[in-house]
Amino acid sequence: MAGPVTELTIGGVAVRPGERATIDVRVAPMYTHDDLSITAQVVRGKRQGPVLFVSAAIHGDEINGVEIIRRVLQHRVLKNIRGTLIAIPIVNVYGFLNHTRYLPDGRDLNRSFPGSAKGSLTGRVAHTFVQEIVSKCTHGIDLHTGARHRSNFPQIRADLDNPEALAMTEAFAVPLAIDAKIRDGSLRECAGDAGIPVILYEAGEALRFEEVYIRAGVKGVINVMRSIGMLPPSRSKKPRPSPVISDQTSWLRAPESGILRTFVPLGAKIEKGQVIAMVADPLGSTETPIVAPENGVVIGRTNLPLVYEGDATFHIAQYGRKVATVERHVEKFQEEHQPDDVAIEADVISESPIA
Repeated sequence: MAGPVTELTIGGVAVRPGERATIDVRVAPMYTHDDLSITAQVVRGKRQGPVLFVSAAIHGDEINGVEIIRRVLQHRVLKNIRGTLIAIPIVNVYGFLNHTRYLPDGRDLNRSFPGSAKGSLTGRVAHTFVQEIVSKCTHGIDLHTGARHRSNFPQIRADLDNPEALAMTEAFAVPLAIDAKIRDGSLRECAGDAGIPVILYEAGEALRFEEVYIRAGVKGVINVMRSIGMLPPSRSKKPRPSPVISDQTSWLRAPESGILRTFVPLGAKIEKGQVIAMVADPLGSTETPIVAPENGVVIGRTNLPLVYEGDATFHIAQYGRKVATVERHVEKFQEEHQPDDVAIEADVISESPIA
């Protein structure tokens, strides 16, 4: 793992302690010969400390994280930062421009790490991101959403056998955590191999801003920065409940093709044998139920009411006897983050530009 640094150079630009800089890191140009860059904002405190990257839009259509990072960068507590924050709101610039998950060569960036300087376009972007950003950090937070027409309830996915990743997960303070296996070629695998703990925040749907999930993400990033010593401890006396951890999830699939009617929202507790949706033909002459096979919580679901047989419909996490605890945590989370008719609280966001 990288240690504290006094000199930090990204994309050929040196940033000294106490400085704030926006840096364009060049990646492979498009075939029109137009240059593209991954833009990073570096916020350095005057005192040494951890180096945290916060990234979004590794999948180009997952944009909730872009807004989370924008708000974090406007947060007034950054005036008291210790160490360095490297914020990268749009990693997959190509996909972001085209409202698509993948890069132009059809590859998934989050299955292409650590990449190669002489590889495919996706491999080159992955290599640049690792060399210019990840390798210079001590911790990381990667922000994601569900795919198109699929929503995820706010959750952290991490290798929870890693004590540092577990501590970051607990600090982020969303109700649910998934002890997720590390996938080959993922950013988490690449960073983990280098000794850099990374947690992944999943919330919302592709190509959508969802205020509740954005606000939770901003709070979560700030909470992690406090927990690793980058920011002063919170003055709030309210205890944060630890997330409930699941290591077993499964997708329920459509038993027939037809029109899907769902009966449970994201975050809902479900019981074994409960009918949570129906699939019917357009004339209504046949209806086939989707039945919960086990007790659990809905952590993801399709938003598209038209399904083919075998399509993924609900993502269920099993929590055993803790499912009632999860239900309480989810209810409290929704109450705390529900938007109202006034501006977002001043103690969460300061929209005033930071000098």
